[in-house]
Amino acid sequence: MASVMFFSSKRSKPLMAAIFLLLGLLMSTITGTQSIGVCYGTLGDNLPSAPEVVQLYQSSGINRMRIFDPNPATLEALRRSGIRLIVGVPNNDLQALALIPNAAADWIQSNVLTYTPDVDIWCIAVGNEVSPTNAPTSQFANYLLPAMKNIQSALLAAGLMQIKVSTASFSQLLGSSFPPSQGSFSDGVSSFINPIISFLVENDSPFLANIYPYFSYTGDSQNIPLPYALFTAPGVVVQDGNLQYQNLFDASLDAIYAALERSGGANLQIVVSESGWPSEGDPAATVENARTYYSNLMNHVKGGTPRRPGQAVETYLFAMFDENQKGGLETERHFGLFSPSQQSKYQIAFN
Repeated sequence: MASVMFFSSKRSKPLMAAIFLLLGLLMSTITGTQSIGVCYGTLGDNLPSAPEVVQLYQSSGINRMRIFDPNPATLEALRRSGIRLIVGVPNNDLQALALIPNAAADWIQSNVLTYTPDVDIWCIAVGNEVSPTNAPTSQFANYLLPAMKNIQSALLAAGLMQIKVSTASFSQLLGSSFPPSQGSFSDGVSSFINPIISFLVENDSPFLANIYPYFSYTGDSQNIPLPYALFTAPGVVVQDGNLQYQNLFDASLDAIYAALERSGGANLQIVVSESGWPSEGDPAATVENARTYYSNLMNHVKGGTPRRPGQAVETYLFAMFDENQKGGLETERHFGLFSPSQQSKYQIAFN
């Protein structure tokens, strides 16, 4: 072991302060890098096999993954990979998990116990963007919290207390988001979201949030400058009391923090479960804009937000591949960091 010399003179204090500052910056960089994951969607007929995908994550230095359903091939390929995983429960499964006895226990047996501890599952995302006021998912709203509770009970019964249970939410639940300090959930969802927040607080689980400055920008490009959405604004765009905002991502995230504080979730950690920018299908969806967004997002989340400075934000980029079988607008098929041939579209360094 190398010897360590301690300095006690007044002259050494500036040196020691500089050393501690350097160590702090180094640890912040390491933490920030480790907090980046990538969502792996499979809605394509030309995508690599699951083992090839896992190998690509590893060779690219990506050590966190979110999947949207418990695909057996993916889970099998993840054995002993060292990749931390969020496993999704599809919305279509919520009713059965909420109402059928033993359904949650069977789900945990088939999709968690079968693979742990070889697969490092740290969180189960029960449902995605469910809202009582959003027509495509409103049919699932009454089943979401009961399904979450049943999954939580099944985990505890299986001795898997370390795995967290949450749900992937989104900014459309907010009734107010500007300025960020005035963030609050809309009246129409309060009876839906408040019990979920209480559940997360009770179980020390994170609040998962899908945040897309791209959609905010394209929905209101007359009032939202593109540089504000891409992290390239040269100065402060929004002054909110003593907090200053130079990018829309921070403003969006802090609006959710403010809403949680108003709803009993002041101490909840937010994990950004999706964020991305498409490269095709819209005038703002270009390779250069997408490269700029992803690169700046990865660097930025290391340092937290104006409301929560110094706290690295665990963030999952959407998505690993372009998926040619996704529905909706053309842009939906062009969010990939990689092409189906496994070629990097942006040459982003993860490590």
